[in-house]
Amino acid sequence: MTGDKKAPIRPLAPGSVIGIFGGGQLGRMIALAAARLGYVCHIFASEADCPAAQVATHATIASYEDRDALRTFAAAVDVATCEFENIPVESVRLVAEQIPVRPDWKVLEVAQDRVQEKTFFNTIGLETAPWRRVVGQGNLARAISELGRPSILKTARFGYDGKGQVRIDDDAHLGHAWHHISGTGGGVGVLEAFVDFAQEVSVIVARGIDGAWSAFDPTENTHANHVLQSARVPARVPVFLTAAAVDAGHRAAEALDLVGLLAVEMFVTRDGRLLMNEMAPRPHNSGHWTLDACLTDQFEQCVRAICGLPLGSPERHADATMTNLLGDDVVRWLDILGDPSARLHLYGKKETRPGRKMGHVTRLVPRSVATSP
Repeated sequence: MTGDKKAPIRPLAPGSVIGIFGGGQLGRMIALAAARLGYVCHIFASEADCPAAQVATHATIASYEDRDALRTFAAAVDVATCEFENIPVESVRLVAEQIPVRPDWKVLEVAQDRVQEKTFFNTIGLETAPWRRVVGQGNLARAISELGRPSILKTARFGYDGKGQVRIDDDAHLGHAWHHISGTGGGVGVLEAFVDFAQEVSVIVARGIDGAWSAFDPTENTHANHVLQSARVPARVPVFLTAAAVDAGHRAAEALDLVGLLAVEMFVTRDGRLLMNEMAPRPHNSGHWTLDACLTDQFEQCVRAICGLPLGSPERHADATMTNLLGDDVVRWLDILGDPSARLHLYGKKETRPGRKMGHVTRLVPRSVATSP
């Protein structure tokens, strides 16, 4: 799905240098896509021999708060982007004084803070689960009385893959819950009413400098222990919800004046509504299937958007199921390579830990005629 564009913008030519904040697998796959289009990548990461640095031309290994290293990095690149959203905003602002950072640091600021994020969704008319900002255990008790139990308490900042959140079922859990999240996020939390959802879906929208936009098909996601296990397309939801999910992602991208990618995760309620959960202004784990099932994958689309290139077609040519390889799952790599329907992607991580994303596998079948049950 695509949208209209404004007047053309002069693109960055091949050979230009793309700076990537973060050294994980998303940065790795951005760098691989960039290299295919003739760009050079420079990684800024806090850990040496990270997945992204293994495939990039240059790497700066330093603290994300090292101002001298940040200035040197900015002087060496033509545009910068983030592969994860927990980069200090002040660091991104510093780099943005020298070169374009896409998406803008203001987008990052919203995505980093659940209070700002939920306020943003509600302000542009997108529904979320009922929620309250919480400061202190007494405030938590009042919020619980308003939203009821069970409910989910989350740190306002620096949470991902289920980290920094706890379920509250009764008042006996309040002290433990507040202690669990109060060490991060500046002592501010977000309490959400529990959602007995039917499905989880996500949509990834790309938007260019010229305002042109496109969206990948919404994905149906399965989580275990708050970590994505698998993502499949087409999502098994009615056509009207597919359209509504794309519209929600597009509305968010437009309201943010986004340049780059925006992934929006949503709950499908049992009565057929979409509730916004969270967003990430970058490529997303739930979109890895696009590498093998789309004319233009999410990583190439990211490069196209931030470099001022025309967006590619997000058209899907196959049905797909992407499965994360977590921890010791990766030892099955040889068996996976023997499956003719499977496409294996490994991230170059040397240490295997339970739950750590070591790679993923996408299995393809011919595209179905129907896009919903």
